[in-house]
Amino acid sequence: MVIKKFQGKTEAEATENARKELGSAVVIMNVRNVKKKGIAGIFKSPQVEVTVALEEESEKQPQKAPTMTALEQLAARQKAINDRRAAEAVSAVSARPSGIISEPSDDIIKESAPAKPLKDIMDDTPPKPRADVIEKLDSLENLLKNRLDATSPSDSEKDSDEKSDGADSGSEQMRFTKLLYNMMIDNEVHEKYAGAIIEEAEKTNKPGMPFDYMLTNIYQKMILKFGNPTVITPASRGPKVVYFVGPTGVGKTTTIAKIASKLCVEDKKKVALLTADTYRIAAAEQLHTYANILEVPFRIIYSPSEVEQAIEDYHEYDYILVDTAGHSHHNEEQRANTGLMVHAVDNIAECEVYLVLSATTKYRDLISIADTYKEMADYKIIFTKLDETTALGNLLNLRLYTGSELSYVTYGQNVPDDIDRFNPQTTVKSILGGSE
Repeated sequence: MVIKKFQGKTEAEATENARKELGSAVVIMNVRNVKKKGIAGIFKSPQVEVTVALEEESEKQPQKAPTMTALEQLAARQKAINDRRAAEAVSAVSARPSGIISEPSDDIIKESAPAKPLKDIMDDTPPKPRADVIEKLDSLENLLKNRLDATSPSDSEKDSDEKSDGADSGSEQMRFTKLLYNMMIDNEVHEKYAGAIIEEAEKTNKPGMPFDYMLTNIYQKMILKFGNPTVITPASRGPKVVYFVGPTGVGKTTTIAKIASKLCVEDKKKVALLTADTYRIAAAEQLHTYANILEVPFRIIYSPSEVEQAIEDYHEYDYILVDTAGHSHHNEEQRANTGLMVHAVDNIAECEVYLVLSATTKYRDLISIADTYKEMADYKIIFTKLDETTALGNLLNLRLYTGSELSYVTYGQNVPDDIDRFNPQTTVKSILGGSE
């Protein structure tokens, strides 16, 4: 993995510099403003610095899988312990037999030695993570260390561990790997994806590798899997038609109002609002109210031909945002009507479709919804209601399941404040337990 910093007058310029040197596949890890130190810095404008990562070709090539992964080894060793303890109970033998591999159970996991500060450890562990990545992981590393320190194994178990296999240095790594795996599962990352991430990280782990490096390795790989968020951009010519689709109750109308507000107020773009939601009068009235506040045109459309007419009427506008009717993804008739609306602009105008989903929805239902709308059109994903859940694993699950890019996230009802572009860094940190 290549990690490098680039600077520019703006984030876009710094990112472009990165792409010129490393290619378009780079993933932005961090963005910050920097200013030259000393007297010279007083007279110069601050620069924007982006830290990017690029997965090297050697990392993408499939490698020969080890005969047994760390998680499998841990399970096998734990089974041996359970079998041994069962035998002890039957024979009523109080002393532990010697020469048997022993390992503390999950509820008494503890590091064998206190971890050094993250920055000190990274100084002598190549390759070094970037300073900004280390800064983001400091609190997370401390949290995980505290979890490992919560309870400690007994002296007899420590002695037994030292006797077994010469105090196998890989056992501590397996405990830490299991902790990270459990953190992902607790945050509702599907076990298939959590296991794949762990196994992928294990390919670059080495015996005796500090926990801090292992954490950084997994953190970076998860960010790369999320990729860069994709937000609404202007069409190359004429207005861009943006459809918002999704089930009922996910907050489509409010999300459209937030995006329209940002496009109008912050980006100074001309926006028109349309609604095809003729099933709920309240939805049309709500969007109409927002349109009046923003002083943008609003129109109710009842057929695909009216979408074509709107494009003609608003041909000088930058964006036409279309609110579609929320419905059950099992309702074939309504789904077909929405599909006709979406494809009404084919070969007429540039179009994007955003599937709006609630972060509180069960993964099984998200899969069903995603599959249904994938039959209609390719889409990007907006997640709403992040303030109503503490587990963000479904964001990663759906990103990996659909391959669709994540775009915006919302976390409240306030218009236009409670919306932002998806942030892979904060999301991964939350999934790994950094929200506590």
